[in-house]
Amino acid sequence: MREIYLLGAVLAAGLVACSDKTNPRVVTRLNEEAALVGELPSNPLKGKVITSWVNKHDATMSTMLGNDVAVQYARTNAQVQYPAGSVLSVVTWRQQEDPRWFGGSIPQKTTAVEFVTVTGPGAYSYERYEGSPLKKVANGEGADPKERAAYLLAQRAAVMP
Repeated sequence: MREIYLLGAVLAAGLVACSDKTNPRVVTRLNEEAALVGELPSNPLKGKVITSWVNKHDATMSTMLGNDVAVQYARTNAQVQYPAGSVLSVVTWRQQEDPRWFGGSIPQKTTAVEFVTVTGPGAYSYERYEGSPLKKVANGEGADPKERAAYLLAQRAAVMP
């Protein structure tokens, strides 16, 4: 008989713990600070992730995304000769501490968005957007990628399990 009372007390405590009250410390919200706002030719976040990196010196984090042509090439080739039609984009954010995960970082404000489009064999175009809202601050095209475009085209796909 004692076991039944004990079981009843445990069940009652469980029901109280599962009440419908919201825990104010864990309120879900969208990270609107990290939104891309401005004059972009397309939404880079609709692409697929190729790789990402963190710059500890600048406290920024970047994600390189690509269209299907670029992603397929990046995941299956060791060379850096992306085929025509490849579009790579890099979004860079300032970092902030993740309030929900000790030691973690999440994106804060967007600092830059870059696009590299391969227009033909050995031909490319590069665009960079900065500010709030994002506005074009640099562009270039040609047969020989300049410093930043060459760096982005040299990034390899991250190995994903």
